[in-house]
Amino acid sequence: MAAESATAIPRGQVDLLDFIDFSGVECLNQSPSHSLSNAIKQGYREDDGLNLESDADEQLLIYVPFNQVVKLHSIAIKGPEEEGPKTVKLFSNKEHMGFSNVNDYPPSDTIVLSPDTLKGKPVVLKYVKFQNVRSLTIFIEDNQSDSEITKVQKIALFGTTVETTDMKSLKKIEDH
Repeated sequence: MAAESATAIPRGQVDLLDFIDFSGVECLNQSPSHSLSNAIKQGYREDDGLNLESDADEQLLIYVPFNQVVKLHSIAIKGPEEEGPKTVKLFSNKEHMGFSNVNDYPPSDTIVLSPDTLKGKPVVLKYVKFQNVRSLTIFIEDNQSDSEITKVQKIALFGTTVETTDMKSLKKIEDH
């Protein structure tokens, strides 16, 4: 039962994988041989043998643009007990962030992952802060054991798409 709940999609939400604009996804400080696609792409992220690893130190800065506006409900991050992420700061609609300016902005939400939540259990976010999300920046500040390398096996984002009105398709109502 624990394995089932670890990957369960929260009620009323969908996996936002299909709405990620992969051509714009970036990750700073990733190991060249253990890149972000191992943790975020379908098929790769289900393989516990593949992971995203940090390179120079324990921090990772991930930018995820969406191909349409979404409401982000929760995030699931899976990682090993020792090197898995601990403090994760999330920024809604902040583009072009780097390690030099990541602390200049208040995060939309900060989550502290425990060894239990690192098994891939979705963590519910401050939903009001993630209503019209065009992009998400994920700053992994440290890991469980304060070691030099952080490892992420899976990142899954859950939410819904925002129904937008196409103004061009509306018919003009004539006065009679």
